[in-house]
Amino acid sequence: MNREDFPILQQQIFGRPLVYLDNAATSQKPQALLDAYTYAYSHFNANIHRGVHYLSQLSTANHEDARKTVADFICAAKPEEIVFTKGTTDSLNMLAFSFGETYIGEGDEIVISSFEHHSNIVPWQMLCSRKNAVLKIIPLREDLTLDTEAYKKLLTERTKLVSVTLVSNVLGTVTPIKEIINEAHSRNIPVCVDAAQAIAHMPVDVSALDCDFLAFSAHKVYGPNGLGILYGKERFLKEMTPAQGGGEMIEHVSFEKTTYNVLPYKFEAGTPDYIGSYCFAKTIDYLRSIGMQNIFAHEDALIKFAEEQLHKIAGVHVYASGQEKKGVISFNVISGNRLLQPYDVGMLLDKQGIEVRTGHHCAEPLMGLLGVSGTLRLSVGLYNEESDIERFVEALKRSVLMLE
Repeated sequence: MNREDFPILQQQIFGRPLVYLDNAATSQKPQALLDAYTYAYSHFNANIHRGVHYLSQLSTANHEDARKTVADFICAAKPEEIVFTKGTTDSLNMLAFSFGETYIGEGDEIVISSFEHHSNIVPWQMLCSRKNAVLKIIPLREDLTLDTEAYKKLLTERTKLVSVTLVSNVLGTVTPIKEIINEAHSRNIPVCVDAAQAIAHMPVDVSALDCDFLAFSAHKVYGPNGLGILYGKERFLKEMTPAQGGGEMIEHVSFEKTTYNVLPYKFEAGTPDYIGSYCFAKTIDYLRSIGMQNIFAHEDALIKFAEEQLHKIAGVHVYASGQEKKGVISFNVISGNRLLQPYDVGMLLDKQGIEVRTGHHCAEPLMGLLGVSGTLRLSVGLYNEESDIERFVEALKRSVLMLE
């Protein structure tokens, strides 16, 4: 599907046609994005919001139009609920500081899950350390699904926030996010959703979810690197302390006192990536021209096909086998009684032109629960085809034979 729109995929790796199956780490970029960068820097590169001249006004308009495009993309109620950041990690760190400074006190509790990426663990640990608060973890059942009954028991009158991923970046499994949100809201507890792995592979509708915050990165969904989104309900954003100070986020500054700007600028200190926001909007336009539902259906079929093929290889263990997955499969290979090191298998795949991810995937606590130090991870994008999976499978078989 539209492979020809991605110039990087036309090359060869070690004399073999490139098969890129590391999309969960970052997606490749369409020509529409590359053209948008050239156009932006050639036609309206000027700092936004502060200038009265034509280029600044045009740049400002494009940046704010991009905010509207992103708001529409995730079904936010209004553009003012969209804060541009540097990425998911930056969004979650910003939220941890701003929410924490406003709402968290000693003895308060924050709940996360066993699935989380380090970016949805460490900022909350730092906040808990700073505030002498408590971090609670939703456990997994034996089948590697979230234990929702245990989750309900974790919530108390001291719970001030729940922050959970929508799709596991390791397993590809979808969390019961609506149930998690409904249970929290029944106790007036806000919920943050890490949508970094979900945004490219399934509908993400903040209004339907009724989440209070949501974070994702543009580069996960074929957009530019270094640009992220923090969505927040207006009522929370209005109350929260900004995480950074400087230009643009102020209403008035004196040496005695500073008052803050209106939303969303209160959270956007300094010069934003107005080129990146424009280019991301053009990427969203490109994706919509294909049809998001077409992309989702195509990727779901690929993941199902890939898991079926992996099960045919002796010694391959797929984690969360048989569960619904979005874009990602993690597995290991056992030869005899020996676990083949993911790094070794990944290196041999690379020499055959197959790009996958190996390691702990920034989810060391989950790896501990799986009883391994790392896995191999296959992750698909809209440009992958069944032929890519077939090449991957044959390369994997050869790699295993070489390591046995």
